[in-house]
Amino acid sequence: MPFIPHTEDDVRRMLDVIGAKSIEQLFDEIPEELTCTSFDIPGGLSEMDVTAIMHQRAAQDANGVCFIGAGSYDHHIPAAVWELTTRGEFYTAYTPYQAEASQGTLQLLYEYQSMMTALTGMDVSNASLYDGASGLAEAVLMAVRANRKSKSRRVLMPRTLHPAYRKTVDTIVRNQNIELIEIPIDSSTGKTDLAALEAHAGQDCTALIIPQPNFFGVLEDVDAMTEWASANNLVTIAVVNPLSLAILKPPGEWGTDGVDICVGEGQPLGIPVSSGGPNYGFMCCKKQHVRQMPGRIIGRTVDLDGKPGYALTLQAREQHIRRSKATSNICTNQGLMVTASTIHMALMGGEGLALTASACHANTQTLVEMLTGLEGVEKCFDTPVFHEQVLTLDVPAAEVLHSLSEHDVLGGYALADEYPELGNCLLVCATEKRTEAQMQKFADTLDLVLLTHRKAT
Repeated sequence: MPFIPHTEDDVRRMLDVIGAKSIEQLFDEIPEELTCTSFDIPGGLSEMDVTAIMHQRAAQDANGVCFIGAGSYDHHIPAAVWELTTRGEFYTAYTPYQAEASQGTLQLLYEYQSMMTALTGMDVSNASLYDGASGLAEAVLMAVRANRKSKSRRVLMPRTLHPAYRKTVDTIVRNQNIELIEIPIDSSTGKTDLAALEAHAGQDCTALIIPQPNFFGVLEDVDAMTEWASANNLVTIAVVNPLSLAILKPPGEWGTDGVDICVGEGQPLGIPVSSGGPNYGFMCCKKQHVRQMPGRIIGRTVDLDGKPGYALTLQAREQHIRRSKATSNICTNQGLMVTASTIHMALMGGEGLALTASACHANTQTLVEMLTGLEGVEKCFDTPVFHEQVLTLDVPAAEVLHSLSEHDVLGGYALADEYPELGNCLLVCATEKRTEAQMQKFADTLDLVLLTHRKAT
C-alpha cells in the first residue's frame, strides 16, 4: 500500500506511550557538537539545467591522453560489455533475495564467483564489496575473526600498499581495537623491507597484508612473505590487480599453501574510469575461512525436478541472521559492475586477459625506455614491475604534470604528497590502449617541459 505519513496526533500519542516529550529527546545522547542544525543545500534546478551541468562536468573528462594508473586504469572495454550490461533485466536488477524470482541474477553472480576463484586460485568468492579499499578493510576484520590464536589484533601493513587503501582501512578499523603496524619500504628496490618484517618474527601478530603488484608497480617477494607469515601463524591477505593474475602467479599458489584471503579492485575488468567510480571490490578466500567471509555467496543446486538452480548459500549480513552473529554490514553486491565484469571476462577469456596484461606491460616498458632516454629522467627502482613504473625527474613532478596537462597529456601520478622521500618521482602507466604515437608525444612533450623548467630555474 502507498506510504501514509504519521500525523502530528499519531506522533504525539506514540511519544506519550514511551514518556518522551519530543522526537528530539529520543536523540539527546548525541553530543551537541556532533549535530547539524542546517544544511547548505542549493535550491532545486530544472531538468534542463541539471542536464547542462552534467554535460559540463562530463566534458572535463576529455582532457588528454591518460598515462595515470595508481589504482584506476584506462583499459579497452569491448562494446558488447555495456550493451549487454545496460539491458533492462540487468540494469534494473536488485539484490536477489527471492531465488524463485532472481535466477538470472543468481546465475550471473555464481558465474562471476567461479571466474574470480579461477583467476585468483582461491576456493571461494563472494559478490558483495563496494570497492577494493573497503574490501581490504573487510578482509582485515575477517582476518581478526579467523585468527583465534592471536590475541593482539595487530595487523602488519606495508607502506608499499596503495595510500588510499591504507587510509580507508585505518578509518574503518581504528575504533575497533585493531592496531595497524606499518612495514617500511626498501628504498633501493621499492619493495616491502623484509628485514623490517623479520623484526616482528615471534611476536603475536594477527595478519599480514601483501600487495602484488604494490603501489609503485613493483613485484613483491610474495612467496617469501607468505611463507614468513605462515611460519609465524599470521593470516595472509593478498591485495592484487586482477588483470595481473592473467600472467602472474595467483595468490592461491603463493608460498607452500597460498594466502588465506585475497581482495582487490575489480575496475580493470570492464569498468570505465568514469571520474573515479562507481567500481566494485572482490574477495576470495580459502574454504576453511568461508564462515568468516562477509557478504553473500551464491551456490548451485538442483530443484525437485533435477533442473539446475541457484540460491544464496551463505548470507552473512545482519538483515538475514541475528545481528550478534553478523560478520559485516555490507549491503550491496555492486550488481551492475559485477555484471559488466562477468560479461567482460566471458568475452575475453583467459587468453584475452593474458594478452591484454602482456600488452599493458609491454607498452609500459616501451614508454619507460622512451622517457628514460631523455635528459633528467631515470628509473627510481630497477626491479621487476607490472603495468606501471616510478621515474625520477630533475624537477618537481607536480609542476611537470601541470605543464603536461596544458599539452593534453595526463603524465602520471606525483608521489611527493604521499611519499615525501620520493619528492621528484612520477608514477607512469601505459595500458594496452596507448599507441606508439601517443607515447612518443608524451616523450616529446616531457622533453620540452623539462627543458623549459630548467631554463626558468
